[in-house]
Amino acid sequence: MDIAHLIHQKPEEKILYTLHRHPLTFLPIFFLFLILLCVPFILYFVTQVGGIFVLENKAVSAISILLTSGYFLGILLLFYTQFIEFYLDVWIITDDRVVDIEQWSLFSRTISELDLFRIQDVTADVHGILPTIFNYGSVTVKTASDKIDVILADVPNPNRIREALIQLSDEDRKKHNVTLTNEG
Repeated sequence: MDIAHLIHQKPEEKILYTLHRHPLTFLPIFFLFLILLCVPFILYFVTQVGGIFVLENKAVSAISILLTSGYFLGILLLFYTQFIEFYLDVWIITDDRVVDIEQWSLFSRTISELDLFRIQDVTADVHGILPTIFNYGSVTVKTASDKIDVILADVPNPNRIREALIQLSDEDRKKHNVTLTNEG
């Protein structure tokens, strides 16, 4: 994916960070996918061991093959959709702005951006055992506006990202000659 094309990078703008969700956060979806894939095999095994020979009838066998195929296609589509949403959620931090690209479903994407000099508060949240051990969490970027908050969900090294955003915001304020008191 060409990120510069997606965000319409400005001529002098440099991309400093490209952030994705931590890979560990996709594991529950992956394990659910594996469990759902095993369901037809378990049902087949239970019916064969239990002495229920439903599949001996050709009509029932054909219908069960059709239903099982539809089930597998549905599970693959669900997994593919979840993977696309996971993989295409991207946060891009440049030396001028933060770009939030959120994939909501296969055909729905929201792209929003926030100028660094408008940032008033940056918070890093790490909650739980796995996020603490593997060092991932959420970074919330707040502005004076009630409507504009960017949440970088489940990103690696949230404290480092928070510190970098604070530093970049201060540098951008100096570049734009903006102070927190006269910002509008």
